[in-house]
Amino acid sequence: MYTDAMRPERAPGALRTYAALALFVVGCGPSVAPVPTPRPLDPVPSVGETAAPTRTVISVVGTNDVHGHVETLAAFGGYLRNLRARRQEDGGVVLVDGGDMWQGTIASNLREGAPVVAAYNVLGYDAATIGNHEFDYGPVGEATTPQNESDDRRGALIARAAEAEFAILGANFLDAASGEPVSWPGIQRAMLFERAGVKIGVIGVSTFETPATTIAANLDDVRMAPLAETIASLAASLRAEGATVVVVAAHAGAECGNLDDPNDLSSCNEDEIIEVARALPAGAVNVIVAGHTHKALAHNVNGVAVIESYALGRAFGRVDLVIENGEVLEQRIHPPRFVCGEGEGCPLGEYEGQPVALDERVAEVVRPAIEEADAQRGRSLEVTLTGPFYRNYRGESALGNLLADVMLETTRSHDLALLNAGGVRANLPAGPLTYGALYEAFPFDNRFATVELTGEALRQIVAFNLQHSSGSLIFAGLRVQATCVAGDEGQELRVELRDRRGRRIRDNQRLRVLTSDYLATTPLFSQLPEGAVQIDNGPPMRETIAERLSTRGGTLAPGNFYDAQRPRIAAPGPRPVSCGE
Repeated sequence: MYTDAMRPERAPGALRTYAALALFVVGCGPSVAPVPTPRPLDPVPSVGETAAPTRTVISVVGTNDVHGHVETLAAFGGYLRNLRARRQEDGGVVLVDGGDMWQGTIASNLREGAPVVAAYNVLGYDAATIGNHEFDYGPVGEATTPQNESDDRRGALIARAAEAEFAILGANFLDAASGEPVSWPGIQRAMLFERAGVKIGVIGVSTFETPATTIAANLDDVRMAPLAETIASLAASLRAEGATVVVVAAHAGAECGNLDDPNDLSSCNEDEIIEVARALPAGAVNVIVAGHTHKALAHNVNGVAVIESYALGRAFGRVDLVIENGEVLEQRIHPPRFVCGEGEGCPLGEYEGQPVALDERVAEVVRPAIEEADAQRGRSLEVTLTGPFYRNYRGESALGNLLADVMLETTRSHDLALLNAGGVRANLPAGPLTYGALYEAFPFDNRFATVELTGEALRQIVAFNLQHSSGSLIFAGLRVQATCVAGDEGQELRVELRDRRGRRIRDNQRLRVLTSDYLATTPLFSQLPEGAVQIDNGPPMRETIAERLSTRGGTLAPGNFYDAQRPRIAAPGPRPVSCGE
């Protein structure tokens, strides 16, 4: 059963002398690289010479942002089984994932995503694209970044690709030095295969902000090619090879508030994947399976069926393509289908006219990982929460402040602690706090990092974050007062910083900030001098926070960590703060 604590929000996506931070905050990523001439496509798998019937229905099923939630996959397999049985009469099913497959739960993280790959093999996925969090594990083993020259910064990803019986795709990753497509073992740019006598091409791309939304050390030798140009180029090659249907698995998304009418885009934001779909040549692509934003899409954008189905394995999307004499005549876009119905125990109901039953093959594959996780999940942290601690992606929250405060309690050598709200993924429920609940709230295996900077640099970073709608910065040991004042060019935002004792922080004051290796290596701090950032290769931050909470013990009340009447960050309005008209 899904609770409010499991409800997903969008994951994360710099003032004048800090202009480079815009790449991180607004999600533009590195400078645009030209699209190289595509390599020859991978050979068409031999599936036999089957004459296509006059009329065929291909159901494209899409998942995205499962983030290691293997416990949902056996139920999803039941829906797939019913749909495949239905399509045996008139066509086939194509199963595609939009990325961020494995990072996020104890069950998956303990084995660096292997349980997800094993389940996907049984489910019969055809292809999956690489999401930004596919790079989070770094090398194979406990370290999340290379510790010596022999470590492969993408070792865990390459290991999972070797285990996958489906294609793992990444078309728009370019070698930063040569500008050519990367050559990573087991990773393809596109694939071409047959299903029910229909040639189908699949292209995989990832959001342009990928390098800024994973640990930079694992991807700092890569730049991203533009999505639309990459897709258009490869789609043309696939069509030339005879593809009747072209599907894109894209770890890039958007959000539409109304899912009732696929042709009504009035409730949709103009986020990345909608812009990409609008930019594609007419007829280049039939379906885009999107992801990354953890929101929902089931819409016709520029003739392309674009689907995205929330996150954490809660739902899946579907597009039925009606094909006659080698031409797609009709697309039927289904709204996201939730795997679990209302009520206890994840009731499955019916699908395609038949009762849905768990896929026992999938359940058996993931059972060892779930049992291993359960052994850790219930461990008490000796703390009781008097009420739920809620997260807030775009502003201050009791949960964010609690985590930052506990971080600062672990050190005496730092002036303040800093977190990004996008790294906090679930609420903490009231009652005894368990390790599993903390893990769900703070699932990434980030390490601590120290950043040394001036008060002026910190003030500019805070001001920029306040003026943008990306994930909020979370502080401990710092109070911020932002006001609109008259400047040379009209109203402008003025930011004043004070330390934990209420003393004003001067622009020339030197500060030591405790943060995560993720934040420390983003463009947020790219303007700092060499040596200003130091990474601690000790245990994950979460483990240190869990230990500190256990030592602290007692009860914690959310009101002691966030007071809306006296926030740690006081601004003249909600983010993004604007001082203009």
